[in-house]
Amino acid sequence: MLQPWILTLHCCRATQDNSTLHGNLKREGRKNFSRVGRREKYIYIPINATMALPMLPGNSLNKNLGKDKFHKSQHFDYSNGVRMMVGSGKPGIGGELLLGQKSQPNYSVFPNGEGSDTPSWVAFDKQVLSFNAFFQEAVPQKREEKYRVRKCKIYFYLEDDTIQVVEPELKNSGIPQGTLIRRHRIPLPPPDDECFYTVHDFNINQQMVLYSRTFMVTDCDPFTRNFLRKMGVRLNPPTSTPLDPYSNLRQEMEKSMKPLRPYERLDTLKQFLDHDRNVLRFFCHWDDSENMFGDPRELTLHYFLADDTIEIREVIYPNSGRDATPKFLHRSKLPKHSPNPKRQPGDITDRTVLNVFGPMGQGGRYILDSLKTGAVHEQFYKDSDLTLGGMVNVWGRRVVICDCDNFTKEFYRSKYGIEDFSPVQYKAPLAPKPPRPVPPYNGFGSEEDSLCSCQGLLPKPPQKDFRKLMEKDRQGLESNVLRFMGKMVTENPIDRDRLFIISFYLSDDTICVYEPPQRNTGVLAGKFLERGRVKKPGQELFKSEMSQYFSAQDLYVGARISLNNQGFQLIDADEYAFNYMEQHAEEFPRANMGSIISKIRSIPEDKQNEIKQFLTLSDPGNTGLIPYEPFRGLLVGLECGLSEHEVMMLGRCFCERQQPEAEVGLMLAVAQDHLRKKHFESFSDMTRAFTHEDRHRTGHLSTKEARTICKAFQLPLAEDLLRALLKKFDAGSEEMDYHAFLAGINWRENPAPPVLPDDALKFNVDWSREARDPEVKSINYSVLLEDVFGSVNTNSNQPNTLTNPTL
Repeated sequence: MLQPWILTLHCCRATQDNSTLHGNLKREGRKNFSRVGRREKYIYIPINATMALPMLPGNSLNKNLGKDKFHKSQHFDYSNGVRMMVGSGKPGIGGELLLGQKSQPNYSVFPNGEGSDTPSWVAFDKQVLSFNAFFQEAVPQKREEKYRVRKCKIYFYLEDDTIQVVEPELKNSGIPQGTLIRRHRIPLPPPDDECFYTVHDFNINQQMVLYSRTFMVTDCDPFTRNFLRKMGVRLNPPTSTPLDPYSNLRQEMEKSMKPLRPYERLDTLKQFLDHDRNVLRFFCHWDDSENMFGDPRELTLHYFLADDTIEIREVIYPNSGRDATPKFLHRSKLPKHSPNPKRQPGDITDRTVLNVFGPMGQGGRYILDSLKTGAVHEQFYKDSDLTLGGMVNVWGRRVVICDCDNFTKEFYRSKYGIEDFSPVQYKAPLAPKPPRPVPPYNGFGSEEDSLCSCQGLLPKPPQKDFRKLMEKDRQGLESNVLRFMGKMVTENPIDRDRLFIISFYLSDDTICVYEPPQRNTGVLAGKFLERGRVKKPGQELFKSEMSQYFSAQDLYVGARISLNNQGFQLIDADEYAFNYMEQHAEEFPRANMGSIISKIRSIPEDKQNEIKQFLTLSDPGNTGLIPYEPFRGLLVGLECGLSEHEVMMLGRCFCERQQPEAEVGLMLAVAQDHLRKKHFESFSDMTRAFTHEDRHRTGHLSTKEARTICKAFQLPLAEDLLRALLKKFDAGSEEMDYHAFLAGINWRENPAPPVLPDDALKFNVDWSREARDPEVKSINYSVLLEDVFGSVNTNSNQPNTLTNPTL
């Protein structure tokens, strides 16, 4: 059984209050217990030793009772939505203020949660409140003044609650003025010095204490007035700044020192500001040949519009035998009538004194001539006096103005309306330079290198056409190389059947000949002619003139060329060469359809009728089409002056082409052959990836998504082959059947027949996803007759392809 205990609380009788409590405990049943004093009032509270008070505020002295935050405060916090460093104002555990700390306001009062959440340094950027104020400063050291009133401006920056005080500078004030208080946050006067000034502390007609100096705010600008009114601040009426006695005294003294009749002011600032750095430039000529050892000289006259001054410089050529003087005439105003008689000091003045009486100096009297009857006026050259063909008197030297620059012409055209600026010829035309003979080529090095050694003492390497190199160099798929198929012109039956690929590089006009391998010829294939420039045959070796080289215009189908004494005949060209010549028909006359049709139109009328009759008989079915070979034989047999290349251009222009469809089976077989060689077997994973991307389970995906999945699995297929396959399985709406695509390339489950090497070479797809153009087989002669002769003998409704020769 638990024993009850008795807590005895008693108050001090000496103080008659409960400020000092004494307690004793005694077990129930015992008589003895200790006493503090004889006069003590005992209060017995029986309690159970196991009973405890509820853990509520007031029942315990523990300060952590009821707290739910015990985190360690960090050094960073948000202020107006901006992350800032708290620094020394870091609170204690749970965010409670430490001993001696006080809550600090935000850096700016605005925005107060209203409107947008834009930070104050953005919302109030470049917005400043301006107040007019003054303060009085005691002056105990002077007898003339006891105090001084100093006017200033108080600027309050809304973005960060900073304040700046600026005092306007006064002339001859004798005191340091300008920025009195630099821009920063200013604390309130004590005892509220832990807080800072905000926009709520400002109003007009009130005093402000800034660092123990009292400023009286008198007025503000309209922006500040509107801003405070929108905030709800009731503005006080503006007040005036009191007069400063000493400032008034200074103003009266300065006013008394000013003359009653001030001098006339000559304002030249406007002319300077309008025409500063504007200079008229004239090219002049001075003929000094009349004097001994004199000769004609070329001069450059500069007229400065800012102050109407003239400067003349002499044009000195190299090896002229004259010293390079800096200036022919120093910059100054040039008088018209020169040389003028020398005048004594005081002759030319701004004022004329009529009468002087009284003592000289202080106390004397004089009368000024307001009519300026005795003034001396001297005339100087102006811009209106300078004209082409006119004469300028430069201190006795007759200088003729011959020409001017473009700025001067535009100035006279806009100001004076002059349009005739014909230059004056003042010197005879230069004699033509005698031709410099060039020694003949000696056989050492190239002709260009030998010519450079004759053009100077220090030979330089010959310069290449860098611009042509940059324009005609290979750029991506644009090779700028014309390839022709050629045969060797020889009597040897073995060499007669040899084929060569002749490549012409447009970037530097070089030619390279390559012989492809041929079976059972007994001739080794490879490079036949190294790449380089090839001279045309029939030229003298040792001569002074430069040799002529083969150009792109010399190579065409049917041409016979001699490359290093070996004859070749061009029998065909690749598709790029034909297209390049058609696109640049102005450079290649044999690919210009206009000139080709003009040649056909120029043939006699009987041959024209023969052509029409032949074309009609060659088409018994009246289809409007004939094969290419009879058409070629007709043009060659008529001897109308058309080369083989021009006949081919005519056939390409009026041909009937049909794009063959690529075989899907061949494409899948080629794709499976590539995947089998690369050991690619991740078809099940690709199926799951396609199914995952197909959200609606339609069995179709866009071509772009399918290509992305194939690239993600690193499908070892060429880019052109992959694009062609995706296009074949496209349903027409930019979506493809991925089940059929995966089944077609799966060489494990659906193996395709083996692909022969020759069949794989037949499949050729370029980057534009279009098949190679087929060769010319049929000619639409009805359109040809209509475009060339203006008559049509058939009822074929074929389109006119002359407007687009590349079709």
